[in-house]
Amino acid sequence: MSDLSARAVTSPAGAPVPYALASKQLLRNSLLDGMRQLLRTRDWSAVTMADVAAASGVSRQTVYNEFASRQGLAAAYALRLTDRFVDQVTEAILAHERDARVALAEGFSGFFVTAADDPLIQSLLTGQAKPDLLRLITTDAEPLITTASARIVDLLQTSWVRADEVAAVRIARAIVRMALSYVSMPPETDRDVADDLAEIFGPVVDAAAGGGRRESTG
Repeated sequence: MSDLSARAVTSPAGAPVPYALASKQLLRNSLLDGMRQLLRTRDWSAVTMADVAAASGVSRQTVYNEFASRQGLAAAYALRLTDRFVDQVTEAILAHERDARVALAEGFSGFFVTAADDPLIQSLLTGQAKPDLLRLITTDAEPLITTASARIVDLLQTSWVRADEVAAVRIARAIVRMALSYVSMPPETDRDVADDLAEIFGPVVDAAAGGGRRESTG
């Protein structure tokens, strides 16, 4: 699953992104956007590397050079979707200081809406069984979990939460695993699942805030 090793290019505030990295990320996003558009009108089983190349205006070899295979292409797409979940959680945490329940409810809710509208997820849930896609979010999901968890660990340590590393790792991996579990089995329609999850995880984040409020007991 080495295809998952490359994710969105980031750099310290104010630092220029090297041209080669920026160009590579622009290409990857263009190819993934092309794939997304194709999936709006056809099932994943009918999408070829040549189709993605044509939709993106590049050669078929360029797509193979970037992703190596259809599975690599799907893996990169899944990673980008997972990154967007982390983006939603990050924005919500930063927007709702000291209100973990509201932040997490907003983050989970946004992800469920995004996932429900995503054509690759729709392709997974409809039509013929697609074990290659299912493996990406189940037995082969460790790269997704590791990458997304690392970002949430950083968020929990550097935002107002200021959790210690042990708590941040524990919470981050649980949140990511829970979010991914709802991809293959969407939330129930008779409950506000995002709110339910926020009620579970919110108190845990509150308890970890400030390193377990060490400053109030030290």
